[in-house]
Amino acid sequence: MRRDAPSRPPARAEVWLFTALRLFLAGLFAYASLDKIAHPDQFAAILRDYRLLPQAAVPFTAVVLPWLEAVLALALALGKWREGALFLSAALLAVFWASLAVNMSRGLDVSCGCFSTAKDSGGNMAWYLVRDGFFVLAGLAAWHLGVWRRRRPPGG
Repeated sequence: MRRDAPSRPPARAEVWLFTALRLFLAGLFAYASLDKIAHPDQFAAILRDYRLLPQAAVPFTAVVLPWLEAVLALALALGKWREGALFLSAALLAVFWASLAVNMSRGLDVSCGCFSTAKDSGGNMAWYLVRDGFFVLAGLAAWHLGVWRRRRPPGG
């Protein structure tokens, strides 16, 4: 196989799927950020319940993380900083999923805090893991189509 051959253009279905995944992730991060931005104190309480961060890092994380999600949503929606936005969104989703998995393995039933900061918005940890696992797969698929697949030489 020749390494200097131009990469093949993505198939129409790949372009459509990538766009759909990118916009889905943009909507997901935008929706997830809204309540957290409006109620950072309540989000900080949820972060404390996870027992994963040092107490001193909780207030900073409660303020910065929702804004990071909002900026990611904007970048994904506009297609700006594509590679970084796709990587960071997939990485964040994986960290969120791992945080839930760690707490479930420790027997803690925490409020997800994914889309609401209301303490009574808790639910089934197994459901959170399945749902967030789907989000991780969507993030990895978008990253694969938007970054990895575009870098791959034809036939590779």
